[in-house]
Amino acid sequence: MPEYMIAFNDEWVAEHTMEQLRQKSAASKAVLDEMKAAGVFVYANGGIDASTALFSVEAEHGDAVFTDGPYVETKEHIGGFTVIDVADDEAARYWAGRVAVCLDWPQEVHRFPDPRRFEE
Repeated sequence: MPEYMIAFNDEWVAEHTMEQLRQKSAASKAVLDEMKAAGVFVYANGGIDASTALFSVEAEHGDAVFTDGPYVETKEHIGGFTVIDVADDEAARYWAGRVAVCLDWPQEVHRFPDPRRFEE
């Protein structure tokens, strides 16, 4: 089965109070528990934004070059994501819809390519 990432950018989310964030956390945990019960859950994490970025790394002449800042210039930072393993795009739509509704903020869905495409 293909894996999908359901994610949101931190900039898509309005400011929330700590109590609102706790409520969103509880609501999303309920959906994640449903994913686990359905056997489609792989991994999830959230609460990340520009302030959680530690460093960037680039390849330069065959060496890894680490920078504590400035980071790659972008106005968007991932805020959280969930990886699911489902049969098809429709199943991914279902779960992404559940996440979007429980959090009440937009989600973006990516299908991970089949890793066998690189095999000979």
